[in-house]
Amino acid sequence: MLLTNDYARNAQRLDKLLGVGRSFDIVARDLYVGRRRCRVYAIDGYGDSAVLERILAHLLSVPSTVEVQTMEEFVERYVTFAQVNTETELSAAVTGVFLGKALLLCDGFAACALLDAKEYPARGVEEPSSGKVLRGAHDGFIETLTVNTALLRRRIRDPRLTLEGHQISECSRADVALCYLEHRVDRDLLEEIRRKLDAIDVRSVAMSQESIAEAMMKPQWWNPFPNVRYTERPDVATACIMEGSVILLVDNSPAAMILPTSFFDFVQEANDFYFPPLVGSYLRILRCAVFLLTLFITPVWYALVKTAATQGTLHFLAIAEDYEVPLLVQLLFAEFIVDLIKLTSLNTPPVFSNSFSMIGALVLGDFAVQAHWLVPEVLAYMAFVAIANFAQPSYELGYAFKLLRLMLLLLVGALDWLGLGLGVTIIAALLATNKPIAGKSYLYPLLPFDRAALHALLVRRPISRENT
Repeated sequence: MLLTNDYARNAQRLDKLLGVGRSFDIVARDLYVGRRRCRVYAIDGYGDSAVLERILAHLLSVPSTVEVQTMEEFVERYVTFAQVNTETELSAAVTGVFLGKALLLCDGFAACALLDAKEYPARGVEEPSSGKVLRGAHDGFIETLTVNTALLRRRIRDPRLTLEGHQISECSRADVALCYLEHRVDRDLLEEIRRKLDAIDVRSVAMSQESIAEAMMKPQWWNPFPNVRYTERPDVATACIMEGSVILLVDNSPAAMILPTSFFDFVQEANDFYFPPLVGSYLRILRCAVFLLTLFITPVWYALVKTAATQGTLHFLAIAEDYEVPLLVQLLFAEFIVDLIKLTSLNTPPVFSNSFSMIGALVLGDFAVQAHWLVPEVLAYMAFVAIANFAQPSYELGYAFKLLRLMLLLLVGALDWLGLGLGVTIIAALLATNKPIAGKSYLYPLLPFDRAALHALLVRRPISRENT
């Protein structure tokens, strides 16, 4: 629907669509600019009051003798603000107001002016709680898209850096930015991401990047492995862009999506590159070893204990204490207790969360051993698993390993070592059949095999022209 030359009708339609009088935060101000009746619409809390006041003061000083024929001419001659555009579509004008722009409607023009004088409520760019580094930058993305793009521009001062804007969903109309380098990005990958973004058909993206990620990928509810890697660190996002990846930023979310994502990308962390190559390689190898231990340590220990009990071998693994609860139930119970403590600490006020977690773990652990619910060995192994989970920064991958560890425990309980082999086969099948949002296979650079890329992921190379 288009705006017309009828000022009264335009104002009436905008009042109805914007909710003037219905919503208290919609501000509508009438004024005369020269001899023309004008009306300004803005959302209280979005607009920069100082900027809007200067704009209105200049408009009110326009002499009554001037004559202009179109809104474009009016903007060129009398609007001094830099970020302004004209709009003839009614729906686009309303969307602009809800995005935080100020709308100027004038008598006699079949168009309006949108002044981008918004100032979103925003927190500081402090370092994110996940992905902290000992050295390096201590800033982080926030919930405001323009601030996040500015953090990237500050680090990449190259005219070939492209920040491509999109709008997603019928109701939210959330702003999304694709960030990439023109000369480094894979064009096929970029087109695939664009096509999937344009095909998103959801009413709302209330969960920001998670809503968009799930709308872009095919449903694979049975596969626990994450299909996308997130970061809240501008330096990590910058490095990925410089190496040819695409960063997807979503308004109202501090998490940037890194595309494409493969399983081996999760072995990398920012700390690896803030230390010399030898130290960085050691940290990366240690992280890979911890990955494998968190997945296999309790199922393998449980299989060895069963073997020691049935065959009379491996006496050093035999459990000396009597226990009333089956060992498999103890391990599953300990897994659930760890998650319970995590959830309670998450919902506990910050002042009490640390002390509550420690007290809860000590009390529950000591009570469980005293009551013969758990043996000390189970607590020791589960404590290691709980601590080792924090060695890698991806929460999604941590919970994927937890679910797979539970599956391995159940299979070992049912089929002993045969169950462990079956579980490993299932894990390999899940990795091989997992479909990433975009790009090559989930197991790249192992499948298809790329020796140089695989070596670069497993061993920290010195920073060079090709390795950022």
